[in-house]
Amino acid sequence: MLVGKAGKNGRKKSIWRGVPRWARVCTAFGVVLMMLSGAMLVGTEVLLARYEGSVGKADLFGDQAAGAKERKSDIKGPLNILLVGIDPRNPETPPLADSIMVLHVPASMDRAYLFSMPRDLYVEIPPFEPAHFRGERTKLNAAMSFGSQIPGKNPDAARGFELLSKTVQKETGIKRFDAGAIINFTGFQKIVDAMGGVDMYIEREVRSEHREPSGRHREGKPGGGGYVGPQAVYKKGNQHLSGWQALDYVRQRYPKNGVPDSDYGRQRHQQQFVKAMAGQAFSADVVTNPIKLDKVLRAAGQSLIFSGRGNSVVDFALALKNIRPNTIQMIKLPGGGVYEGKTYKGEQFQAGVSDFFAALHNEQLDPFLLEHPEFVNKTK
Repeated sequence: MLVGKAGKNGRKKSIWRGVPRWARVCTAFGVVLMMLSGAMLVGTEVLLARYEGSVGKADLFGDQAAGAKERKSDIKGPLNILLVGIDPRNPETPPLADSIMVLHVPASMDRAYLFSMPRDLYVEIPPFEPAHFRGERTKLNAAMSFGSQIPGKNPDAARGFELLSKTVQKETGIKRFDAGAIINFTGFQKIVDAMGGVDMYIEREVRSEHREPSGRHREGKPGGGGYVGPQAVYKKGNQHLSGWQALDYVRQRYPKNGVPDSDYGRQRHQQQFVKAMAGQAFSADVVTNPIKLDKVLRAAGQSLIFSGRGNSVVDFALALKNIRPNTIQMIKLPGGGVYEGKTYKGEQFQAGVSDFFAALHNEQLDPFLLEHPEFVNKTK
């Protein structure tokens, strides 16, 4: 992180003194991007055009289909941004939402709250006519799959995002998302490598289910049912991770591999990854290095589909310029299993989560978190 030094008048010098203006602007959206890590935006015409042209764009919320006109205006808080990570296998397979996060920015626009929706949350997915889907009570991550299906064509992730966003709105009480992004997890490996790796604190030793220490995929057990061979190990403490290591670490969710709270632990690790990537994006090593920055921009553009509902990535970058990694509060929403007899159906939120969503709606998250510190996800 850039650290300010005291000047002659006793006041701290700007952390940006000596940093070119184009580099300052290009980090403005770094906060939202684990996902939006592509938004370390630049002020120069060539790089700005390259970034805007490289980011995929789609009608993620069905605005165009509903006949809504593009809205062009100054962005003001409060804001709610839906971030969905997918791990696409092939064009014929409907996508599942592997990671579902909401970034809430209060009216002051100087900080943010990041929380995850459990992908196994047992919910009522509403009917969705564009995909001829009649509605079903099942796990939340299936909403993207159901909504993406188009008879006679390959699945459309943007259409799946629309149904997922409607489902998340129903569960959280959020009336409208102001922006959204679909992130290809595989592309994150390229982003992290373009930045030269990422520094993360590993809270406890975790052993990979899928990778060998070299990064190669582990061999499957003969007959199925798991993997064999040596495992990559992520030791407790401050670690510098390459792209494949960071992506592999945030995918782990089994107690046998060192994640005792299963998917809730994975959610926490993914949030920590968001914050770590934002911190890396703000580092002098990235923002003052035009060659490295250009590589990051191009890698991010290949892994992101964004919708600002009439506002561009650049618009959001400038609107969120006052947010820093240390002003992103990570939130954990407690939950537990839902069973029918002995059959596991998914997860449900525990008591108090509805109060959290009420506090979010009423712009009262700070006093809520003071009274309920158990909702705060810590980095260490």
